[in-house]
Amino acid sequence: MRSGAKVAVVGGVFAVVATGVGYGGYNLYTGLTGSGGGGVSTKAGSAEKKTGPPSADEIEQTAKNFLAAWAEGRGLEAARLTNNEAEAEPLLTGFSEKAHVTGAVIKPGRAAGATVPFTVEATVSYQGESKPWSYASSLTVVRGLTTGKALVDWQPSVVHPKLSEGTSLVTSQASAPQIKAVDDNGVELTREKYPSLGPVLDQLRKKYGNEVGGTPGIELAITSAAPDVPDRTLLTLTEGKAGTLRTTLDAGVQAAAEKAVRNYAAASVVAIQPSTGEIKAVADAEAGEFNTALQGAQAPGSTMKIVTAAMMLDKGLVNGPNSPVECPSTVTWEREFHNLEDFSIPGATLQQAFARSCNTTFIKPVKPLGAGAGTALGDTARTYFGIGLDWQTGVVTFDGKVPESAGAETAASYIGQGQIQMNALNVASIAATVKGGGFKQPVIVPQGLDNRELARATPLPDSIAGSLRQMMNAAATSGTATRAMASVSGSKGAKTGSAEVDGQGDSNSWFTGYADDLAAAAVVQAGGHGGDAAGETVARVLNAR
Repeated sequence: MRSGAKVAVVGGVFAVVATGVGYGGYNLYTGLTGSGGGGVSTKAGSAEKKTGPPSADEIEQTAKNFLAAWAEGRGLEAARLTNNEAEAEPLLTGFSEKAHVTGAVIKPGRAAGATVPFTVEATVSYQGESKPWSYASSLTVVRGLTTGKALVDWQPSVVHPKLSEGTSLVTSQASAPQIKAVDDNGVELTREKYPSLGPVLDQLRKKYGNEVGGTPGIELAITSAAPDVPDRTLLTLTEGKAGTLRTTLDAGVQAAAEKAVRNYAAASVVAIQPSTGEIKAVADAEAGEFNTALQGAQAPGSTMKIVTAAMMLDKGLVNGPNSPVECPSTVTWEREFHNLEDFSIPGATLQQAFARSCNTTFIKPVKPLGAGAGTALGDTARTYFGIGLDWQTGVVTFDGKVPESAGAETAASYIGQGQIQMNALNVASIAATVKGGGFKQPVIVPQGLDNRELARATPLPDSIAGSLRQMMNAAATSGTATRAMASVSGSKGAKTGSAEVDGQGDSNSWFTGYADDLAAAAVVQAGGHGGDAAGETVARVLNAR
């Protein structure tokens, strides 16, 4: 216990008063208040090493001893009651020394097997400012592999449910002032109204908070050792002054995107203005700390046929939308590839094959390209669509990956499978590039804010851009995207996609489309055909323009 703290037992609750913290002696199993005291000792054990799951008595006693030691400020002792002392000690000790918790009562609840929930009611004090802080967490008791003792299975989330590896709790002057983010019309954007923007706003605050005229307050926050991970505020002791940051987002489009993804357990959508590259909306159904729409990486399925078609046109394998192509039900390239339900199109044109998403048509070019087949698609993606370049959007993004391939992997990549990785941002940018006739690197804050260098790509040749727009229009008006795009007016185009995932019953649903000066892409995990779940999501966003 830290010097100067005093111990008192009041109403059966053990508490360290003044500068200490405290442990509530709540009986784990009966819900009755037990005798106070943090130093509850275990019974003298046998010299023989125990095996098997911990008993109910061991779970109760280990939980009591751990919570009492932690609550009393004996971080090292608490850490020794876990199965990873080295990693546990800094967080447990830091609870008082870095988070500046000056008073707390920790109360365990009713155990569920080996897991014991508990609540923490605390006071955080720093530089003369104090505020109450409360939350719930849990711990699990396991059998130590080396000692055979019952120990707390160490996870950072034991100390706080939002802690993860490499993070810690710190109370101090905030590393950056709060920001008041506004859209391109001056409408304020908050995480309360637009939950998907939570991680985006945190990143914008970290990067631009000191640049837009604000002053920092005092906060309890989760901090990370990783330089790109922003602090996450848990408690504000004193408010600073927020600086106003203008973004490229559109509150109306963002609201439509938030509403659209909420129809699914796991879905992402991004909207981009083709004429400028400005990001107008970013939404995830799972509004966590990881922004899947901007940072995810997975196979994009047949939406990749936009790039494959561009490659075929650029390499002279076809001359335009009316070029004759083959669309058999299957094609073999080291393994057999099928069309959906083995359909075929006798006497097909490229436009017909694109509109109906014929896999075999887009695998056929593997053989004519010979030794260059494994690099041709990646070259096209990078040269004309900016995929794989270093995008400086204003926040952290994954910027697509089309790696060199060989054999069956090359064939799979031409239809958006294999090792290709994309997210909704990348695929929305592909559609925006087609609509605008050239790649404009997506941005979420104006470039002039910090004069960062944007990625650049070669404009699409007019003949290729025109051919792609014609084929995407056919897909939207007479192909696989027709039903999804029926409600969308204006000059429009689209492409459906589905991506098979090992061990997943239904394919991921992908869809990208544009209407006038707005492009969007969505992915719905296990959503099935692209024209279904993802198509409906994109249509709702496009209709918000």
